Amino acid sequence: MFENLSERLERSFKMLRGENRITELNVAETLKDVRNALLEADVSYNVVKTFIDDVRSRALGSNVLTSVKPGEMMVKIVYDELVALMGGEATKINIKGDPAIVLVAGLQGSGKTTFSGKLAAYIKNGKNVSPLLVACDVYRPAAIEQLKILGGQIDVPVYSEEGSQNPVEIAVNAIKHAKIHGFGAVIVDTAGRLAIDEDMMNEISAIKKSINPSETLFVVDSMTGQDAVNTAREFNIRLDFDGVVLTKLDGDTRGGAALSIRSVVKKPIKFMSSGEKLNSLDIFYPDRMASRILGQGDIQTVVERIQKLIDDDEAKRMQKRLVKDQFNFNDFYKQIQQIKKMGNLKDLMGMIPGVGKMMKDVEINEDSFKATESIILSMTPAEREQPHIINTSRRRRLAAGSGTDIVSVNRLMKQFDDMKKMMKTVAKGVPNKKMMKKR
Repeated sequence: MFENLSERLERSFKMLRGENRITELNVAETLKDVRNALLEADVSYNVVKTFIDDVRSRALGSNVLTSVKPGEMMVKIVYDELVALMGGEATKINIKGDPAIVLVAGLQGSGKTTFSGKLAAYIKNGKNVSPLLVACDVYRPAAIEQLKILGGQIDVPVYSEEGSQNPVEIAVNAIKHAKIHGFGAVIVDTAGRLAIDEDMMNEISAIKKSINPSETLFVVDSMTGQDAVNTAREFNIRLDFDGVVLTKLDGDTRGGAALSIRSVVKKPIKFMSSGEKLNSLDIFYPDRMASRILGQGDIQTVVERIQKLIDDDEAKRMQKRLVKDQFNFNDFYKQIQQIKKMGNLKDLMGMIPGVGKMMKDVEINEDSFKATESIILSMTPAEREQPHIINTSRRRRLAAGSGTDIVSVNRLMKQFDDMKKMMKTVAKGVPNKKMMKKR
């Protein structure tokens, strides 16, 4: 997301490089390019106009310190205004109540059902609250089955009523069921609807009125750009929702919806979602998103994702094994599984300052680890425990058993040895310039 916008903004700021001070002329030239970049990113014209006026006012009214270059000052001003544009600070979901009730609404195909599953996982694992998913999409074929599959993956029960065509009744009965069985939160997944479909809009209004949710979330497909913003406006008039969820961010390089929607509907963006993995749901932080837009990465989110996956005791155990030179293919395989759980790899690398630009034209296949996993799974228990016994004949057997070739097996063995040496050095805390370069 924001790939094209980031590139355009970077080119815009280059106009101020070499300038000794900020003037009306060089600010006008820079902001003209910034304005075009935002419009190309499908940001609302009125939002762009207000944004540019605010940046211009701050830029011309600022006293640039002698130690700060005009280009750096402009980046700081644009950053601050982007943060303000997207809401200033993160807004948490309200899951208070007995039970807390979350109503999920949105257009057809916006990703509501997948988001409902992700939200259930977030509430269960992050808030230590027992959630119940409710299947109120009685129109889309297989919608109920999809929700049950998602619920099964995260061990969260799904309430549904076979044969019922009344979403209002289903939602009301689900709340009663949740109270009887002690669920702490209820997530109501509804059918997709168009703002121009009066009957469907009346139905979602009736559901909200009947269950009185503690939180109503509007799910937006970010790839729809300005259409998403216009639809959000119409839904907000009817539902007065509490927050917005941006989905499919990994498929959009423009990002106009994220920059426009907060200003248009005056409601916070609470979550952002990418991919199909049920752990790929992040709280929306305006400051972190502004940093990503300006090509400065988002290392804080990377650290948080790692902390969610890595157990402290496991990390300590691994460190001891590394120092004692006991790191083997069982450990390596566990680490691969942890990395895969962190979501889209290219998206993750794009959050690391300076790496995103390098990864621009690099395609990372989600199946990148398959060959490595196949080779490891073709090993005997003894080979995984004692990698040094894997000689040439064993390597040939591994190549045949994994459906790869001897070159792939040799490459894996070399990578494993290099990684083992590097990690052992880091685990001991011994600085080694040559090894850190390999890292």
